[in-house]
Amino acid sequence: MSSYRKAAKDSGKNKKVPDCDETLSSSSEEKTPKSVTHEVLENADSSGKVNRSVQNFQCSNYDDLFKDATESESESILATGGSFLRDKWSSEDEELAGPSQTVPPQLPDDSTRVPLGENKDYINASYIRIVNSGEEYFYIASQGPLPSTTDDFWQMVLENNSNVIVMITREIEGGIIKCHHYWPISMKKPLELKNYRIFLENYQILQYFIIRIFHVVKKSTGSSHFVKHLQFTSWPDHGTPASVDGFIKYVRYVRKSHLTGPMLVHCSAGVGRTGVFLCVDVVFCAIEKNFPFNIKNIVTQMREQRYGMIQTKEQYFFCYKVVLEVLQKILTLD
Repeated sequence: MSSYRKAAKDSGKNKKVPDCDETLSSSSEEKTPKSVTHEVLENADSSGKVNRSVQNFQCSNYDDLFKDATESESESILATGGSFLRDKWSSEDEELAGPSQTVPPQLPDDSTRVPLGENKDYINASYIRIVNSGEEYFYIASQGPLPSTTDDFWQMVLENNSNVIVMITREIEGGIIKCHHYWPISMKKPLELKNYRIFLENYQILQYFIIRIFHVVKKSTGSSHFVKHLQFTSWPDHGTPASVDGFIKYVRYVRKSHLTGPMLVHCSAGVGRTGVFLCVDVVFCAIEKNFPFNIKNIVTQMREQRYGMIQTKEQYFFCYKVVLEVLQKILTLD
């Protein structure tokens, strides 16, 4: 364990972080001897065949599994500084209705929170580092912006040089405000904030998500930053997405879009759906590289750094369901 991981773990010693399966079940549910893993796999091909498929498939096959011909918007707008390489970081709800304030927000652990500016000001966001098979994946898990924190949110984006914002909620769900509309509505008129001016350069509405390209200008210096904003719009008010295939396409597209900085992910409270996305993204990277993975271990690592990541048993089950769908598609290619 690295010194960073040890520090994060030690900082949470006073918090009881139960076993994932226990936490994700409601208190009224009866415990059964079957694990969620067994529950997902029992009506599918044998786990042995699935495991063999992870070892045998080609990365090119993985890339071809979930192509979407409509995802064709130009990438040239993001190539403002020449070619980029994916960063290698060497160191080492049901959702809470955050913006509606119907329940208290999840506060980040002080050892992993994202500091703003020289004064290390507060924002409800956490650095999340997940290690799998010797590789580290670096994210920011954030609460959805409030009207009062929108300027801070964009400051966080620029200070961390993040080129992708992953939004896994709609602004309003079931009549409840889940997230403030923190970007410009029109391509003709920018969003004017205290310290930033946000331009909507382009957008594309797909079946499961919306792609937006933002040009962010810091008023005090005139410096520019381009951001790809990817909003998943197919998560229902309750439960998990009906279309596993749609979420798979979304996660894959996000990963291909990531170029610089930690991937910034938010839903409403920044723990439930955000945790699902992080877990699935790490597993997909492992599958692509023929690495072993352990979903429970991934979730445990997230919870050591931001309390409550993946909030319900249904969300935890959905992680396995998504991964199983990918592995079954791989089997059909053999």
